[in-house]
Formats: sequence, C-alpha cells, structure tokens
Amino acid sequence: MRVFLSMSLAATLACASSSGGGAPDTPVDPTPPEQATADLPVGLGTLHQEDIALRIQLPAVLVRALPLDESVIRVLSPDSYRGLHELVTSRQAELDERARRYGVRQPSLWYFSYYGVQPDARFSPEEVIITSAGRVFRPLSIVPLTTGFGEQRLEQRGVQTAIYIFDDGVDVNLPLVVTVQGVPSSGWEGNLRRIGRERALV
Repeated sequence: MRVFLSMSLAATLACASSSGGGAPDTPVDPTPPEQATADLPVGLGTLHQEDIALRIQLPAVLVRALPLDESVIRVLSPDSYRGLHELVTSRQAELDERARRYGVRQPSLWYFSYYGVQPDARFSPEEVIITSAGRVFRPLSIVPLTTGFGEQRLEQRGVQTAIYIFDDGVDVNLPLVVTVQGVPSSGWEGNLRRIGRERALV
C-alpha cells in the first residue's frame, strides 16, 4: 500500500511539472493549528502518507483523501512532506485564483486519489462532501493533476488525482468525515491522535 501511495504522488508531481502548473466536540490536539504550524519544524516528522490518509472503499474504486494543511503534513517524513508541499507550490497561483472566486483567502486543500480496483471503473469526483464542526462542505473547485481526470473512469490499477478546494471552515484539527458517493470515511480521530503524538515527538 505504501508503494502505491508513493507511485501515485510521483505520477501526480510529474503531471504537474509537465503542465506547468458520537464524536467529541473538542480537538484531540488542543494546540491551535496556526501555533502548531509555526512551532513545528520541517524535516523531522516520521509518518507516511498512509498513516494520515482517509480511505473510502467504493464498489470499484479505492479513494484516498489527504489534507494538505501544513499543520498536518509537517508530521510526515521529509520526502513525503516535500512531495506534497511542492505539489501545492507548483499549483499555488491557480489554487489561489480559484479560491478568490468564492471570496476564500485561506482555503482548505485536499489531495484526492482514485484507484481502480476493477476494469473500466467509474467515479464521480463532484460527489464529495466533508462534514466538519457540524457543517457540511462541498468542494468549491477541483484542480485535476492527472491527464484524463475529467473522463471519470479508470482502468484496473489506474490512478487519477486532483487537489480539492474547500471553504476555510473545514478544520482538520477537529474530528471530521469525508463522504464520497454516499460512502463515509472513518478514522480521522485516530489519525488526529497519531498526528498529535508525532507533533509532541518533533
């Protein structure tokens, strides 16, 4: 599984380069995200993408959702952090411009990957919501990272990826649920505990 995640991100970065462009209401980690980011150095984390990614299994597609917030990805190993950070940087101008269309200055960015587990698998990239702090958020915009994302279909073992732009009301430091095509994720609270432990170690 770790190999797939690495290959998926490598393919995404190559595509971006070539194109030029009952849950508790209190956070598991009480440190405000701004402070957590400011106090956390880069390059000392040890976690991998699969340690903090949410998995949503659809009938023919495996979806992984990973927040790109600095307060989260700085707990990753140097290579994992650098890959995601550079991915955002390579598309920063486009991401900012799209967010501004909706009056959002600091959007919540998420990396989504769709992996085909059956031949000719179909997926609906627009059917994504995040439930956070009692509110429901739908993507404001989607920035495809791989060629053919808009075709909404996958060959077996094929991968399509994109960056999703959400309103700044999504709080990745609180429990949340990502739902894709009606199928909800689970495990973000466990991920938060893992992230909190890593922050303390760093």
